[in-house]
Amino acid sequence: MSMRVADESRPSQQHRSQRTQARFDLSLSENPFPPLPSVLIAVNSVLAQANRYPEFLPRRLPRLIAGHVGVHSDQVVVGSGATGVAMQIIQALTKPGDGIVYGAPTFDGYPIMAEMADLEVVPVPLDAAGNQDLWAMTKAIDKQTGLVVVCRPHNPTGTVISAGELKSFLCSVPRRVPVILDEAYAEFLGPADRVDTLELLNRHPNLLVLRTFSKAYGLAGLRIGYTFGRSELISRVHRLQLPFGVGSAAVAAVAASYAAEPELAARILRITTARETLRSALLHRHIAVPRSYANFLYLPGPGIATALRRAGIAAKVYPDGSARVAVGDTEADHAVLKALESLR
Repeated sequence: MSMRVADESRPSQQHRSQRTQARFDLSLSENPFPPLPSVLIAVNSVLAQANRYPEFLPRRLPRLIAGHVGVHSDQVVVGSGATGVAMQIIQALTKPGDGIVYGAPTFDGYPIMAEMADLEVVPVPLDAAGNQDLWAMTKAIDKQTGLVVVCRPHNPTGTVISAGELKSFLCSVPRRVPVILDEAYAEFLGPADRVDTLELLNRHPNLLVLRTFSKAYGLAGLRIGYTFGRSELISRVHRLQLPFGVGSAAVAAVAASYAAEPELAARILRITTARETLRSALLHRHIAVPRSYANFLYLPGPGIATALRRAGIAAKVYPDGSARVAVGDTEADHAVLKALESLR
C-alpha cells in the first residue's frame, strides 16, 4: 500500500527575517520550510501559558527523546540546540589546555567553543574528496587530547564516512578521550547509510551522540538539541544542566514532530530530491560538487563565493573561495544555478 502525504507549506524564504539584505540567505543550512502544521498548532497551544516557567530541570523532554531513540532517560541531556549541548559537554568533560581534534573545515561552533573553553584546537585537514581523514585524526590524538569530534554527515562537505570506518576509528581512540558523534543531519541519511548508534554505545563508553531538531525538523528557532550516551558519562554532562534552560514549547514541538513522522519523511524526501537535482545540474556544468548526505551542497572554489555574492545569495564561505549552500527552496536553487552558469 502506498501513502501520499500532502505538504502545501511554502518555503520559509517567503517569510525570512531581516537579518540579511541578500536575496536568498542559504548560509546556515536551515530547513527552507516552516515547522509542520501540527507542530505549529502544538507550540501555539503552549504559548498561551508562556507566563509560567518551564520545568526547573528538564524531565519530560529527556523521557520523550529517550523513548524515541531507545535508551533510558538518564542517558539523555537536552539543551539549547546541538551547539548549547556541545558547549555543555566541553565544559563538563574537558579542562583548559586540553586538545580538541576534528576534521577541518568543520562546523564553526567547535573552534569558537574551544576558544571559549581555552582548549587547544587540533584541526585535521579533510582528504581530497572532502571526507574526514580518520587515520590522520587518530595520529593527532595524544596525551593532551581531551575531546574528539566526528561529524556524520560532515559539515560543510556533506560527506559520510562508512560505518566500518567509524567503528575502526572508535576502536582506535583511547577510552579516556570522549568522542562526540555529531549527527546534526542524520535524518537526511537513507536507511543503508545509517549506523546502529545503540550498538556503538554498548561498545564505546566514551561515545556521545549529538543531535538537533534544528535541521530536518525545521525548529532552529526553538533551540532544541540533545546528546545521549552511557549513563556514567551523561551524568557528568548533566551536572551542568541550566535551570529553566529548556522551554515548555520544546516538549510540545518534539512530541508533535515525533507524531508527524510520515509528513516529516515527505518533507525530507522533497529536500533531498531538490539537492540531487541541483547537484546533477552543477556537475553538468563541471563544478565538482561532492555527493552530499545532508540538506546542503559544498561548492568548491575558487570564485564560487564571489559569484554567489554578486547574485545576491548569502552562503557560508571559506577562505579558498568555496561555499556551502542550503538546498530545498526551488527558487533559491535555481538562483544558485544561474549565478554559477558562466563560472566554468
